[in-house]
Amino acid sequence: MVRDETARGVAARLVTGVLEDRAPLSDQVARGALSGLAPPDRARAQRLALATLRNLGRADAVLKPFLRKSPPPFVRTILRVSVTEIFAEKAAAHGVVSEAVSLTRASGRKAEGFAGMVNAVLRRVSETPVENWAALPADPLPGWLRGRLMSAWGKAATMAMEAAQAKGAPIDLTPKDGNAAALAARLGGEALPTGSVRLHGAGQVSDLAGYAEGDWWVQDAAAALAAKVLAPRPGERVLDLCAAPGGKTLQLAAAGAEVTALDLSEARMERVRENLARCRLAAEVVVADALTWDGAGGFDAVLLDAPCSATGTIRRHPDLPYVRDPAALKEIAALQAALVDRALTRLRLGGRLVFATCSLLPEEGERQVSAALSRHPGLAVERGALDLPGIESGWITGEGGLRLRPDYWPERGGMDGFFIACLRLANA
Repeated sequence: MVRDETARGVAARLVTGVLEDRAPLSDQVARGALSGLAPPDRARAQRLALATLRNLGRADAVLKPFLRKSPPPFVRTILRVSVTEIFAEKAAAHGVVSEAVSLTRASGRKAEGFAGMVNAVLRRVSETPVENWAALPADPLPGWLRGRLMSAWGKAATMAMEAAQAKGAPIDLTPKDGNAAALAARLGGEALPTGSVRLHGAGQVSDLAGYAEGDWWVQDAAAALAAKVLAPRPGERVLDLCAAPGGKTLQLAAAGAEVTALDLSEARMERVRENLARCRLAAEVVVADALTWDGAGGFDAVLLDAPCSATGTIRRHPDLPYVRDPAALKEIAALQAALVDRALTRLRLGGRLVFATCSLLPEEGERQVSAALSRHPGLAVERGALDLPGIESGWITGEGGLRLRPDYWPERGGMDGFFIACLRLANA
């Protein structure tokens, strides 16, 4: 049987993989980083790795008075994970310290000599008042991203987003029948103004009532708004470009549209097929490159949730700022523009395109729409598409797009960052 403490060592290796190798947590997991753990420990290791990445700065601040010089990278990671577990996860200090010493001794010649230091430092750390940890500010985002956010939204908004991201994210559900109030009552959740259901401390999602029956699916409340903005009608032909992981495909199909879901990844589209089957919904599933796919056109509507920096999802994926290459942003923006142009060729005259990205950067949102309008004289923003329940006026940009940020709905637990706009192609 795998010991419960083993999860701590795996968490330390996951964090090291992010910080030293710039390997996303999802990639490490796909390569088998959790394979040596029992199922409950896999969840614990991931939870602890995520918490550590959200609290690197706070952990360093607690450790600083007790370190004369910086230890080797893996030892430093063990210390950071241990501090996070003691203060953020509220684990018993004696168990954390003991396991940290064992991990240090087992980690190799360059680190094993630091076992005594780890023991001494963590014992002193454990005497630190909990109030000291609670008083520390949220971790600032890495400079490449923080600077861009400061330029776009200002210091106060950036700090508010950092605070929201440090708290992580609750689980949001989209009800298949659209009845958020009924689903919230059934699961003990909160019906959000936009029609999603928010759960706090839900546990294992697949064990919840209605999962096996396909009554709902997991989808952040902000992400769910893209399909709502498109507002598909029964019988309409709708193309969902870059469809995986499939939440929007399910929404479109549940509304009665004839959906073609397209994505480049076979593995990710297999998940879409599985969720369609679970929810008893139908869509044509196509694995292809959206830029070269030679399928049919003449769609009534296209939903393009374009590849992006994913900076709006950091509260769920705190590894992203450390593994993203800021030099790739121009390339990503160019791909988004090419996808917009390609998507428009799939529309019938008078059809509509919803462009969405889970990014906080204007070059992946507001500026993309402005550039598309300048390239396509027959294209216009459909402002009325944002006239939806729960949409607050402050979220709507001057150009008629929807700008969502993690610091919105702070009393409810925030939302992912998104930009969404509905564009209409002229009839002539």
